[in-house]
Amino acid sequence: MEKLVWVVVFVSSFTFCRAILELSGTHDIEGTWKSSITLPCVYRPSQDFMQTTVIWTLDRDQSLATVFQRDRSGDHIPLSQYRGRVNIPKYRHGDVSLQIEKLEIPDRGQYTCKVTWRAHNKSLLTRERTMTVNVVKVAVTKPIIRPGNLGFTVPKGARTSLTCSASGSPPIIYRWFKGEPGGNATRVSSHAVLMFDSLQTSDTGKYFCEAENRAISQVVRQSDAVQLTVRGYQGTSLPLYLIIVIVVLCVAVVFVVIAVILCRRKTKEDHPNEVTCHKSLNLTRGEACSGINDECTYEEAKPRAENDYTSQSVKENEYETLGPMKINEYATFVKATGPQA
Repeated sequence: MEKLVWVVVFVSSFTFCRAILELSGTHDIEGTWKSSITLPCVYRPSQDFMQTTVIWTLDRDQSLATVFQRDRSGDHIPLSQYRGRVNIPKYRHGDVSLQIEKLEIPDRGQYTCKVTWRAHNKSLLTRERTMTVNVVKVAVTKPIIRPGNLGFTVPKGARTSLTCSASGSPPIIYRWFKGEPGGNATRVSSHAVLMFDSLQTSDTGKYFCEAENRAISQVVRQSDAVQLTVRGYQGTSLPLYLIIVIVVLCVAVVFVVIAVILCRRKTKEDHPNEVTCHKSLNLTRGEACSGINDECTYEEAKPRAENDYTSQSVKENEYETLGPMKINEYATFVKATGPQA
């Protein structure tokens, strides 16, 4: 009975470990010539098993070669044509996928991922997974043009760029033209990005680009033409909200100036007697200037339409005193208004 229990436990443990350490990935992968590719090989780690070795081999035309090997001594790449182009992650436990850069046509074939673990009882467990890799050359696609941050309408003197983008097997060669496809176009650049350090009005026009690569044969694709417009504005453009604030402030200043002018004019109209008071004062005194030798004479003041006389009682002795004084003033007045010698 006890032996039966141990057999059941052993079989269950083996089945459980097999499920945990099972390698997962794909069977067929297609890579693009001169591009990068990842061959997936992943398992779920277990505390009861420690990874000891990882080996990637390539079977091409019945010839088996080791592409990559990782063990306790480190990483090893035996074949020189793979050095600097292949690697597996170092800090992702359970992920031993093979990364290949700059795929070449000879890289196609059957790749096998082989992983070995050591258990606590020092027994070894190995799993393998094989996949087929095919390397193809993809013709370049029709390129598209992306503008810079300022778009296709840019102020004069600004800095901007146009980017030509296409997919396909690298290397991809780009060329820029000013004009329209099929017309009289001028070549302006041989890079993917067309730069403008300081735009001028003469830069306004239509632009298109070409993308070229070598798949089975030479392939050239042209983009649609785009319109680049350079506004005749120099200096830094102001934001719209700042322009609105400036206009509102200017209108407010104009209204304030007009209000001040109207208030001053109204103040003068409300106080016209400031000037006439002096004249009326002189008239009441009976003073008149003839304009000859700057001589002035006294004339009898004309009766005024309005007065604010008030009656006061005069004592008898005061009347007797005022009588001779008035007579003397009248005599002096007649003498002064007499004919001049």
